[in-house]
Amino acid sequence: MKTLSLGILAHVDVGKTSLTERLLHAAGVIDELGSVDAGSTRTDTLALERRRGITIRSAVVSFPIGDVTVNLIDTPGHPDFIAEVERVLDVLDGAVLVISAVEGVQAQTRVLMRTLRRLRLPTLIFVNKIDRRGAAYGEVLDGIRDRLAPSSVALSAVTGLGTRAAAVTPAADPRLAELLADHDETLLAAYVDDRPVTAGRLRRALTRQARAGLAHPVFFGSAITGAGVPALMEGVRDLLPAAERDESGPPSGVVFKVERGPAGERLAYVRMFSGTLRVRDTLPGHGKVTAIAVFDRGAAVRADAVGAGRIGLLSGLGRVRVGDRVGPARGPARRHFPPPSLETVVVPARAADRGALHAALTQLAEQDPLIGLRQDDVRRETSVSLYGEVQKEVIQQTLAEEYGLEVTFEETTVICVERPAGTGSAVEVIAQDGNPFLGTVGLRVEPGPIGSGVTFRLEVEPGSMPHTFMRAVEETARQTLRQGLHGWEVIDCMVTLTHTGYWARQSHSHGVFDKSMSSTAGDFRDLTPLVLMDALKRAGTRVHEPLHRFHLEIPADLLGGVLPVLSRLRAVPAGSLPRGDAYVIDGTVPAARVHELERALPALTRGEGVLETAFDRYQRVSGPPPSRRRVGHDPRDRKEYLLRVVRLV
Repeated sequence: MKTLSLGILAHVDVGKTSLTERLLHAAGVIDELGSVDAGSTRTDTLALERRRGITIRSAVVSFPIGDVTVNLIDTPGHPDFIAEVERVLDVLDGAVLVISAVEGVQAQTRVLMRTLRRLRLPTLIFVNKIDRRGAAYGEVLDGIRDRLAPSSVALSAVTGLGTRAAAVTPAADPRLAELLADHDETLLAAYVDDRPVTAGRLRRALTRQARAGLAHPVFFGSAITGAGVPALMEGVRDLLPAAERDESGPPSGVVFKVERGPAGERLAYVRMFSGTLRVRDTLPGHGKVTAIAVFDRGAAVRADAVGAGRIGLLSGLGRVRVGDRVGPARGPARRHFPPPSLETVVVPARAADRGALHAALTQLAEQDPLIGLRQDDVRRETSVSLYGEVQKEVIQQTLAEEYGLEVTFEETTVICVERPAGTGSAVEVIAQDGNPFLGTVGLRVEPGPIGSGVTFRLEVEPGSMPHTFMRAVEETARQTLRQGLHGWEVIDCMVTLTHTGYWARQSHSHGVFDKSMSSTAGDFRDLTPLVLMDALKRAGTRVHEPLHRFHLEIPADLLGGVLPVLSRLRAVPAGSLPRGDAYVIDGTVPAARVHELERALPALTRGEGVLETAFDRYQRVSGPPPSRRRVGHDPRDRKEYLLRVVRLV
């Protein structure tokens, strides 16, 4: 039996979850279709999802199509929950991108397709809602080719468009040979020489290119009526790269989702790439597997093992986190979307709930690591990172319904970053110049390439001190750089260890360990922040704010009124072009002003404006740099830091 891990991705409200229900029904897994409006779908299991009618957490179901077992992962469509999509991408063999035949290509659709094409992830496109009034065929297909993927190939024709009687018939795209010839020299030669090519030859070329992510077959249909869904299922089976299970060799997989069970136990979703994982197997660093469930025909059923190609639900791994690897899995987790650019402080309605709030948010951060929990023990504040205001509302309702905690939020602020402005070095030597720690640490800080994050290097011999001390310096350096001179995370930075020194283990008679004369990893963890911050002061940092690119379509007669508003919001148009009776404006706008632009747009454009925004880059802040309140002990103030840390030691 072949297996295929398939993601369903889309902009919000285009019928993605309804399509999942229709696929389960067509495969014979469920007898009755669920409804998003009625809150009865198989994959929207959270009460909040059912009430709001949107997908918040990814969900897994399994069903057969012929000799292929499809592990289908239904992902959120709202951009505030893009982190759920990110975690899924690394475990997919292929994807179905859903588009509305009424609204056409939308903002989130473009973000998703850019990522799918960059990853060369084989992708089919399903144009849903052909039965709705206002549905289009040619315009939508042109939009797909112009704004998503030029190599899109239509495999459906539609009759009765925009009515409940809308039906789909197979059709050959007249541009098929031309499009496929771009990646097939034999076809290109036949096309140039005007030689005929058989339908079978074209189908084989389409299959090969679709499985390689070079061509994108387009299907039309309706998840509500079922029109076009059988053809889509055939496309999933024939045009996406299902693989035979390789259950030999050591188990290899990746954890892409963590949630809590009814008793509060941690449950881990793992995609297995090879080998077999069994109950009572021990995973180093995570714990022992106490129970396994696998997804079969729409439900999770208990099993003794989970093998290659399958998705398993594992119990007993109390320390597992999203992104953890099982065995020799496929390299580190990749970042596909930008990090959250907003944050807010969560305030409990009752001061006595602070401890319970932190525990609840910690559990939510297990399920969504990009929440980016920050705890300030001095002010007794907890802050979280956000993609948008809807996510804040969901966190508030989740805390109330699942944990019984009423909370409010402080004003949402933008998350900036710092980059080194130059090069700086600092050294602290054992027993010299007031160094109370039994260690010598020298560090140099300098700018790194854009997008490089933090790079740690050695300018000393690896054996100059024990590995545990080396690791303590690196781990603490990375931790310290989460708060730079202005309180923001320092990125695109190279840190070099230039000096080391330690006192070897000392003991008195009878082998009693003497801590006062022996270096420990704790000495290096306490000393490194002082040295690193001193080096960072000498290098200096510059604060950068997140900048979004925008694509704005407005009625042509309103251009004169919109441009001054863009200027007031510090948006910089790169150009404007007429398109029929509308104007299209592309440019950049600070992330801090995006929400304000979204709120102003309906009144500015009579409700006809269409805005797309996406993170573009970080840009240096002009004027006085904004600061962020620090958490924990502040190594910028040596006296205060030593007073607190040495007292704790």
